[in-house]
Amino acid sequence: MPREQITLQCTECKRKNYSSMKNKKTTTERLELKKFCPFCRKHHPHKEIK
Repeated sequence: MPREQITLQCTECKRKNYSSMKNKKTTTERLELKKFCPFCRKHHPHKEIK
């Protein structure tokens, strides 16, 4: 299957907040999105973790 479920972790507080899907064939590098962290109560970049 080319699609894989990933978990996004806040870069500030290091908590796992979001999960998403990505296509492994088209996006081989790790995903980074700016999302709202409910624990920090601010928008921060969230990075993909394994």
